[in-house]
Amino acid sequence: MTTPTTGQPPSEPVSKRAAGTPSATARLDRIPVATTSHRRWALLLGFLFSFDLIDLNTFAYVAPRLREQWDLSLDGVGIITSVGFAGMFLGALLGGRLSDRLGRRRVLLGAVVFYSCFSLLSALSLTPWQLGATRFLTGVGLQAMTGVLLVWVSEMFPRALRGRYQSWILVLGFIGVPVSAWVSRLVIPLGPESWRWVFVVGALGVAGVLVAARILPESVRWQVAHGRENAALTLVARLEKEAVARTGAPLPPPAETAPLPRARLADLLTGRNRRRLIATSLVSVFLILCFYGFNSWVPTLLVENGYTQSESLTVTSVLAAAAVPGALLAIPFIDRWDRRWLLLGIETCVAALLLAFGLIDGATALIVSGFLATMLLQCGVAVQYTYIPEVFPTPLRGLGAGIATGFGRLSGVIGGVAVSWIYTTFGFAAVFVYLAAMALLMGLVLVVLGERTTNKALDEIGSDTVPPAAAREPRTTRGEL
Repeated sequence: MTTPTTGQPPSEPVSKRAAGTPSATARLDRIPVATTSHRRWALLLGFLFSFDLIDLNTFAYVAPRLREQWDLSLDGVGIITSVGFAGMFLGALLGGRLSDRLGRRRVLLGAVVFYSCFSLLSALSLTPWQLGATRFLTGVGLQAMTGVLLVWVSEMFPRALRGRYQSWILVLGFIGVPVSAWVSRLVIPLGPESWRWVFVVGALGVAGVLVAARILPESVRWQVAHGRENAALTLVARLEKEAVARTGAPLPPPAETAPLPRARLADLLTGRNRRRLIATSLVSVFLILCFYGFNSWVPTLLVENGYTQSESLTVTSVLAAAAVPGALLAIPFIDRWDRRWLLLGIETCVAALLLAFGLIDGATALIVSGFLATMLLQCGVAVQYTYIPEVFPTPLRGLGAGIATGFGRLSGVIGGVAVSWIYTTFGFAAVFVYLAAMALLMGLVLVVLGERTTNKALDEIGSDTVPPAAAREPRTTRGEL
C-alpha cells in the first residue's frame, strides 16, 4: 500500500472517512476562532522560536571578543557567519523534505534537539575551525526547525487568523533577541572565557521539547495527505468542540474544495508552483541579505568605526529591544491588507531608515534610526513568514517553503563576505546604502511576482484553479490571542 501523494509506504495504517461525510480539512477551515488548543500551541511554539533566535544571534554578539582572544580577522568573522548560513541552507532543504515525508511534528521536535546539542558544543570550541563546524551544524537544526514551524502554523490555524498568529508567535520568539543581547552585554565583559555561556543559553530551548512531545499534535493537513483521515477527524472534532464552547454558536457548514492532484517533486518546477518558488526564493534572499547584513554586522562595524566594545553592545542591545514591538506592529494589518503591498510599504520605510543610520552622524540619530529600522524589519519578517508557506500545495509545502528559505539562507554565505568587502573597500556608509537597496528589492519582488493569499483557504491558494465565490467561507477576525 502507498500513500496517495508520495507513493511511499505509510508508517501507520491508512484510514478513510465514510462516503458523503465532510473532510477533515473542510471542517478545519470552517473554524472561525482560535481555540484554547490554538492558544496553547502558540505559546509553546513562541517559546521554541525564542531559543531559535537566541542561538541565531549569539555569534554576532561574541564576535568582537573572539577577534581579541583568537586574533580573528574581519574576514574570519565573515567566514564563520557564512558557514552558519550554509548549514541553514542544508537544514531548510532537509527539514522541508523530511517534514513532507515523516510529518511536521516529528521533524520540528527533532530539529530543536539537534541544534541545541550543537549550540552547547559551540561553547566548548577552542579554535575558529571548531566553532565554524559547530555553527554549521547548529544552522542545520535551526533552519529545519524554523521552516517546519512556519508550515505547521499555516496548516493548523484558522485562515482569517494565520497571519495574526504567526505574528504572535514571532512576538514571543523575538523576546529571545533582547534576551540574547542583554545576556551578552552582561556576561561577555565578565572574563575572557565568559562568552561561552552565551552559547549555553542558546541550548536551553531543548526543555520545550518535553512539553511539545505531550501537547503538540501532527498537522491535520499532513495527516489527510498521508491517508490518516480518522486521526485527523478526531483532532478536528476536539477543535470544533472548543470553538463552539467559545463562540456559543453553531459552526458554519463545511465548504469542500476540489481535492489537490497528486504532487510530485517535479511539480515545484512547473506552472504556478515555479513562479511561487521564484518569488518566495527571491524575497527570502533579499530578506537575509538585508536583515542579517544589518543585525549580524552592526556590533562589529560599530567597533571598527570607533565605538568601544561596551558602547557597541549597548547600542545593539537597544536595537534588539525593537524586535517585539516590530512583530506586534504587524498584528492589526497582516490579515486585513494584501500581504504583498503591506510588505512593500514596510520595506520602503526600512530602506530610508537604513540610509539614515549609515549617513547621519550622532549617537541619537544612530539609535533612533536603528531602532525604527529594526522594528520595521521584524514587522516585515512577520509578513514574509506568513506568506511563504501559504502559496505551496500541502504535499509539497514543506519542501517548497524549505527551498525558498534555503536559498535565502544560502545567500547569507555571500552576504557575510559581501558586507566585509563593502566595508573594507568603500567604508561604513556604503554598507548601509547596500542594505537599503536589499530592503527595497525585498518589498518589490512579491508585488511583481507574488499572488494574494490574505484570508484565502490553503487548498484554494495551492490549486491551479480558483473555486467559485459561493464555496469560500466568509471572512472573520474573531479569535485573536
